[in-house]
Amino acid sequence: MKKLNKVVSGLCMAMLALLMLTGCEGSELYKVGAPDWLESKLDSIANARTPDAGLYNIGSTALNSPFWTLGKSHVVPAGGKLEMLVDLTVNPDNKYYKNFYVVITNDVSINPRGSGYFEYGVMRFDNDLTKNSEWGTDDKTMFTAEDRAANISANFTNSSGADDIDPTVQNMNGLVMVTVDRADGGLKITMEGEKCTKTYTHAVLETHNLEPTNENIRITLGVEGSFVNVIESNIDPVDDSKDSEPVRMTLKGVSDEYLIGTTIEEIMANVTAEVDFGEGGIKTIDGKKLTVDIVPDMTTLGAKTLVAAYNKTAKGEIAKKPVMAIKGFSLVKELSAFEQTVVVPTPLSIGAEDCSTPFWGDHTANIKVEPKETKVVNFTNYTSGGANWNNFLVVLCKDNNVEYAVLRADNFGWGDGYAACTPIGGFGPDEAAWVAWLKAMNGAKVTAYITNVGDGTANVKAVMYGTDGKTYTQEYIGINTVDPENFYFRFTVDGSHLVFDKEVGAQDCSTPFWGAHSTNVKIAPHTVCTFNFTNYSSCGANWNNFLAVLCKENNAEYAVLRADNFGWGDGYAACTPIGGFGPDEAAWAAWLKAMNGAKVTVQVTNIGDGTANVKAVMYGTDGNTYTQEYNGINTIDPDDFYARFTVDGSYLVFE
Repeated sequence: MKKLNKVVSGLCMAMLALLMLTGCEGSELYKVGAPDWLESKLDSIANARTPDAGLYNIGSTALNSPFWTLGKSHVVPAGGKLEMLVDLTVNPDNKYYKNFYVVITNDVSINPRGSGYFEYGVMRFDNDLTKNSEWGTDDKTMFTAEDRAANISANFTNSSGADDIDPTVQNMNGLVMVTVDRADGGLKITMEGEKCTKTYTHAVLETHNLEPTNENIRITLGVEGSFVNVIESNIDPVDDSKDSEPVRMTLKGVSDEYLIGTTIEEIMANVTAEVDFGEGGIKTIDGKKLTVDIVPDMTTLGAKTLVAAYNKTAKGEIAKKPVMAIKGFSLVKELSAFEQTVVVPTPLSIGAEDCSTPFWGDHTANIKVEPKETKVVNFTNYTSGGANWNNFLVVLCKDNNVEYAVLRADNFGWGDGYAACTPIGGFGPDEAAWVAWLKAMNGAKVTAYITNVGDGTANVKAVMYGTDGKTYTQEYIGINTVDPENFYFRFTVDGSHLVFDKEVGAQDCSTPFWGAHSTNVKIAPHTVCTFNFTNYSSCGANWNNFLAVLCKENNAEYAVLRADNFGWGDGYAACTPIGGFGPDEAAWAAWLKAMNGAKVTVQVTNIGDGTANVKAVMYGTDGNTYTQEYNGINTIDPDDFYARFTVDGSYLVFE
């Protein structure tokens, strides 16, 4: 920790500042009971407004630093407490968000982001209840809408209009005590200034996916258009300044097919690389900065290999040894076009609730899969826990129930078609892993993909989100003996119980924005995925209907699209929305009324080149058909593209 020399004049100035501060409205920062380390550092308060005093600075004194200008990190162990005294200078333009924020992450280098980096949430000093004064990276982390309402408190409220200007932000200026307290397995974050105090309190850290609670977390302060001088801290900052060599690289955005005549430059325009620098973290590198070659050539049809190299360190210096990655693709005359449809089997559940139904004791109806089509089913799996096979089974068959294959959840199956397939998954002879998996399958959320390749083969993939928080995947690739024109599937049980997902939100449309979600569905490149459902609305406003969320597997968003010609996100910014009624309030009112009970078909297309299109056809209760399109959504990794639905004062019933 930085040692400060105590001098008589400094101490006198500090005591004078202390007396002045205790007279400020709302100030309890330096009352009796302040931390011992702070009471012994009163001379640092006197020097607080000297930029070269203290531990370190964050941002430019010109107050023009962009968002995500970060300081050093402080590691807070379980049961520990971080106490920091900072001097904040806010921007005179009075934009409510130009102050500072606290970033909560796992104990991995944050700048650059290290391997395994996970961001739990960000809490900013402002308190505008209508805007994003705190946020989490997804709905499983901190600062959901419910979390904010229940656990954020402040003695001030910013009230900024569409211009984001609020003169009261000047009250944030000055000394602020930042406290992060992890006592008793919970988390309390306090930002206490002379006039403005904001607190987040949560008793059980585990509810926010910070598990286990005995792990370290990192706290990092950041600024936007402001300046912070970190004067003192009871926990020394960590040093992330050491440079690191690249150790591995993964290519993102390379499609599995390109049309003959496509150039290397056109391919690389949508490619990025994730470069792992070990202790230096993981960085995303623009494809244009890679050295690339195509083997064997770009002039003939068939299989090709893209070979890429990157030769810089984490800090941009020349690396001792370049890191390389390869990705295969095909040059074709015509891009493959696959259909994908999300379906709900009948009946909506099979097997007794106590999981007593024996093998083959209950079945869903058969569902047909057309050539070059994938059917997607979401359900919850419950098991008796007796053995690995006491879970769901997928039966592939003809319309007369003659079987191609029967596939279990646990890396096993039978039938002529199964004999030639390649099962991917399972734990081999590891009995402990199988025991943990079986336990996690009781209540697991499952997404199953059944694909009719169209050439006499089929593939089945099950993604199982266990109750232990882990994701398990089982695939059966190359099932043969299939008649592509006569291909069906159904589900059965064996000491298990299946409940198929159908509804999102409360039936009375009381679920608030982002309050309920369907399961993420992966959409492969060159694939159109269709969702059919009935939309019910509280009819309070145009946005009280369905929303489509386009995202990565980790829920990082490309775009969020509403039913009413509006959306947000980096991918949305470049798209062309088609639909809506402009300023015609009467037309919007009629549309909103017709949406309560409207039959909706939403098609999400993964173009395969880093863009996506979404089209919603809404068959209103007034007998009219309404169409909303979002074309050219970009920033998409075609190999990591998912879609789900959420609500806002609405209720969805899938078909």
